Amino acid sequence: MIFIALAKFKTNLTKEVVAQNLKDIEADTKGQIRYRDIYWTLGRYDTVVIFEAPDEKAAMNMVLKRADRMDIETLVAVPADEGSPAGPV
Repeated sequence: MIFIALAKFKTNLTKEVVAQNLKDIEADTKGQIRYRDIYWTLGRYDTVVIFEAPDEKAAMNMVLKRADRMDIETLVAVPADEGSPAGPV
C-alpha cells in the first residue's frame, strides 16, 4: 500500500531533531517501510513523505513513533490507473 504523510514539526527544527528523524527513517527501512520520496516543503506542512507499507497498521506504527516531534496527517494513495471507476485516467 502507498501512503502520503504530511508533517509539521511541533518544535523548532534543530540538528538534533533532524538527526533523530534520520535514525527513525533508517530503522524503518530495516522493517516493513519503504520510502519512495521525501520532500521539504513551504507552506502548511514542513515535509511530505511518500512511502509504502504492507498495511494501515504498519503505516500507523511509523507515524506514532514521531508523534512527540510532529503532527502528521496520513493519506492512503491509490494509483490513478487502479482507482478510477472509468478506467485509466
